Amino acid sequence: MSETLAQQYLNIIREIGEDEHREGLLDTPMRAAKAMQFLTQGYQQQLDEVINDAVFSSESDDMVLVKGIELYSMCEHHMLPFIGTCHIAYIPNGKVLGLSKFARIVDMYSRRLQIQENLTREVAQAVLTATDALGVGVIIEAKHMCMMMRGVEKQHSNMRTSVMLGSFRENPKTRAEFLDLLRN
Repeated sequence: MSETLAQQYLNIIREIGEDEHREGLLDTPMRAAKAMQFLTQGYQQQLDEVINDAVFSSESDDMVLVKGIELYSMCEHHMLPFIGTCHIAYIPNGKVLGLSKFARIVDMYSRRLQIQENLTREVAQAVLTATDALGVGVIIEAKHMCMMMRGVEKQHSNMRTSVMLGSFRENPKTRAEFLDLLRN
């Protein structure tokens, strides 16, 4: 796949009017192809492989919050990056998820061509599926290069999306606790 993708990047270099033989561009097509494969590796991953049996029995029924998970994705409209943080909370229902798996779930879905709204829902649904939690809340805050580097060129814009499932949607106190914990 790298060779085919590299050829496409070579075509792009030609089409924008660059000299493909310029020293700085000689290896660019292959480097860009490898970078794109890395940035979209989420297509090669499945939730059960990412979780890798790291779901453990627990009597805990208090909210668990993992705050500030870094994410890097690419918008499906312009194939430009969006960069931000993801906050995930859930109410266990007899099972808890290994801590690193939250970051791995975020990485798996963010390493696909995406829109932030769908990414937020996919992460929430994955946590719910993996843990059978009583509720899940996910908030993502991100800066989008497609809005910063082109078009309206607004440097200080920040997009926030949220998905609340189960008790986070149904119970205002649970949602308020989640939002309060995020502020601190």
